[in-house]
Amino acid sequence: MPRLIGYALMAIAAALALAQRRGAIDSVGPVPVAALALLVGMIGVMLVFTDLMVRGLYAQIGAAKRDEGDEG
Repeated sequence: MPRLIGYALMAIAAALALAQRRGAIDSVGPVPVAALALLVGMIGVMLVFTDLMVRGLYAQIGAAKRDEGDEG
């Protein structure tokens, strides 16, 4: 689930950047759109990478437990 949320945040960041590029939007309140797009995209990327790293860690732990069970 966090990975899907991260992908959604990255898509929102891309949509914001595209809207700024086309001139549809200049700022969101006092914050420029480029800064908001970078922040949202960064949070999305962090969620995706964190989810993938945690899944990889659990896979390694599971493989180590299976190997340990075969030896003993």
